[in-house]
Amino acid sequence: MLEYEEKLIEFYSKKTADLVTSILSIAPNTVFIEPFYQWNLIDQDPDDNKFVDCYISANAQFLVTQDKHFEILKKIEFPIINVVSLAEFKKILFG
Repeated sequence: MLEYEEKLIEFYSKKTADLVTSILSIAPNTVFIEPFYQWNLIDQDPDDNKFVDCYISANAQFLVTQDKHFEILKKIEFPIINVVSLAEFKKILFG
């Protein structure tokens, strides 16, 4: 949530960030995951690893990102991380 808040403040305002994170924190489809293992699969930007760890812990189907640092995950044989862009995810959802 802190990463979302940080990015929202960059583009909008603290007030907007607080509102959005508040809504996300109580939304019925929000699941909070606490990873118990750090895979450290992304060397270029180690701060991005928290998203990979949550993806694995949550047994998620997709990791949706526009961040180029995640491209390395497509070359890793294990664990398999299904990284998709926002455009790819829209196609998956809406055809």
